[in-house]
Amino acid sequence: MNADIGLIGLAVMGENLVLNMESRGFKVAVYNRTVEVVEKFENGRGKGKNFVFAKSLPEFVNSLAKPRKAQIMVKAGGPVDAVIEQLLPLFEPGDIIIDGGNSLWTDTQRREKACKEKGIHFFGVGISGGEEGALKGPSIMPGGSKEGWQALAPIYQKIAAVAEGQPCCLHMGPDGAGHYVKMAHNGIEYGDMQLICEAYAILEAALNPSAEEFAQIFSEWNKGELDSFLIEITSKIFTKKDPDTGKPVVDIVLDKAGQKGTGKWTVGHAVEMGVPLSVIGSAVEARILSSLKDERVAASAILHGPTTKPYEGDRAKLIEAVRDALYASKIMSYAQGMVQLGKASELYNWGLNFGEIASIWRGGCIIRARFLNRITDAYRSNPGLKNLMLDPFFAEILQRTQANWRVAVQTAISYGIATPAFSAALGYFDSYRTASLPANLLQAQRDYFGAHTYERVDKPGVFHYDWYS
Repeated sequence: MNADIGLIGLAVMGENLVLNMESRGFKVAVYNRTVEVVEKFENGRGKGKNFVFAKSLPEFVNSLAKPRKAQIMVKAGGPVDAVIEQLLPLFEPGDIIIDGGNSLWTDTQRREKACKEKGIHFFGVGISGGEEGALKGPSIMPGGSKEGWQALAPIYQKIAAVAEGQPCCLHMGPDGAGHYVKMAHNGIEYGDMQLICEAYAILEAALNPSAEEFAQIFSEWNKGELDSFLIEITSKIFTKKDPDTGKPVVDIVLDKAGQKGTGKWTVGHAVEMGVPLSVIGSAVEARILSSLKDERVAASAILHGPTTKPYEGDRAKLIEAVRDALYASKIMSYAQGMVQLGKASELYNWGLNFGEIASIWRGGCIIRARFLNRITDAYRSNPGLKNLMLDPFFAEILQRTQANWRVAVQTAISYGIATPAFSAALGYFDSYRTASLPANLLQAQRDYFGAHTYERVDKPGVFHYDWYS
């Protein structure tokens, strides 16, 4: 009974996490429902290392030092509940069950409540960084009790990525806070990826750069304000050649994007709470539209866009305009994500700290980027900041880039290129900065057909006009 922590579910993420833990000096018990998976790990990547290779769940539980700490890494939903049901009779009050997958935060809240009734701590822990991050140091977002966190902190903060000397792992708050923050992270990731794709689409339509030129463009962008993991890997993608055809790999990848659901969860709850999430919502819809490949191919033979001609302007200036549009739109995506986190924090009384959240996203995770330092600074200097756009640093960037932002969107329109996320980001900016929107007409329409009433600009109260008189 001396393993520091145990993990159930030896798929790629689970394997890499336990190898990370073991490499940092922890003894780890491992278990998988299929015993052959444990044996393969024992004779492969785990051979000769400080693991307990449990062949049954009781053996696994009995190998754990108290308070027992067991992390579940199985498919979200029913499989997580099934493992919890098997663990609960074997655990004692004070022990800790951890769900390290991408679970729906309301499921985490339900599980935490059920475990708490038995005196057992339940943690929903968001983990970002993919396979490499899990092995070398991810960004970790734990949600659960303060007491349970005291037992987990020495492990998770040691295996996490480090940014500017700080581990990219902090206690997010109670019950579902950790999984919710991870969900919002994934939503911002959806936005980031779609915006990069739209930048690529505009340049491809107008300038038709070679793969080598694209690699150079994104590599240069990654040296400046856009420095981020996603820009970095994008530049590398364009350097890879398909061994069968000799073509760039990106050109032989079918344009059908997949998704696992966190983006849809993010957008759905934003709508429920009345939070504008247009950039992330556009990114989710773009993935859905991409999946309609056969329909799009059929439609392309019937529906035609504008007649275009080769770009006659300055190539370097258009590349700069698209870069600025990407940067400004990226700020909008993060701004909307932070507003959603704030609304959820109020709803569930989580007390989320946005400066700390941004700080642990600086390393290990998929959306890690240089400008997260600025987001951390913004919320540390003004914890009550209503919107990231209002921070002086970001307000100046939006003012500086908005002319090029509009050029990029106008260019996309002139070439018939769909840029839903760029356009949504610009629409959000223009709506938020506008003191008077045309919603006065909309509310008049609602009052006309449904007697929904309206407020007036010149005096307080609620009014209804007799439109049919």
